[in-house]
Amino acid sequence: MHGIKRNHLIFRGPNPFEDPSEVIIGDPKEAKFGTTSEQLFEGYRRCKELGVKRFGLHAMVVSNCLKADELLETARMLFGLAVEIYECLGIQIELVNLGGGFGIPYRPEETTVDVAAVGAGIHRVYKELIEAKGLKLRVVTECGRYITGPSGMLFSRVVHQKKIYKNYVGLDACMANLMRPGMYNAYHHITIIPNNEPVPGLPDRRVKRIDNSKDLIVKQGVYDVVGGLCENNDKFAVDRALNVDPTPGDVAVIHDAGAHGHSMGGLAGLRRVWRGGPGPFKTELGPFWCVLLLYIYIL
Repeated sequence: MHGIKRNHLIFRGPNPFEDPSEVIIGDPKEAKFGTTSEQLFEGYRRCKELGVKRFGLHAMVVSNCLKADELLETARMLFGLAVEIYECLGIQIELVNLGGGFGIPYRPEETTVDVAAVGAGIHRVYKELIEAKGLKLRVVTECGRYITGPSGMLFSRVVHQKKIYKNYVGLDACMANLMRPGMYNAYHHITIIPNNEPVPGLPDRRVKRIDNSKDLIVKQGVYDVVGGLCENNDKFAVDRALNVDPTPGDVAVIHDAGAHGHSMGGLAGLRRVWRGGPGPFKTELGPFWCVLLLYIYIL
């Protein structure tokens, strides 16, 4: 192995207990992540031969999980592997990273995961598998979504409404601001805040709307909430019932956008650059525009 480090952490891929329909991690047999069990043990053996002294184990087998038992199963799997690695190879794992996966209730009818129960369960499994063998290791998790997801909202203005084959509500936000719905068909709850004041540049509410063609059968009471990119997957919601009938000038609040929002967004259609979106820093130098794209990677 070229440039081998003295500290090494090996990633264990998706596990068969995971739901194959999960679009983020995927079917274990189709996922690009991690290693097989055979490769895992061979990798540790080779690292030990090459002089690595400190070892860790990492897995990411669920995403946005609201089931405590599945999160506990991840801990049980990794603790069991740590014991097996010690017994087979004489390698003591110092750190087990359980990955992320702690979910948040994107839908109103969902309930948050009981982290106290998960923590107590992990402690119980740790004592059962690790302490019982006289071992000791550090346990860490990656709970970014759980911490930041409910802490952010995306506010956008309703700028269009039309009825063709469906009821469309157009926003001044797009996939560049929140990628999850268009990329994963992920659900984000949307609340419309009515606004009765005129908004410069938007249609006067007193102007009669153009009716949809009489030969079209449009679903009533549900809407596709969309952005302005020239891609048909630039949608925040499909056939969604909303709290009120949206009108240009209203404000759309897209909930739980504190994770995978700005950090996952892009420059599609240059929306985030030229429309004053968050992220890139721009300045004017004489007749030229200087656009500095600032990306921070935490390694």
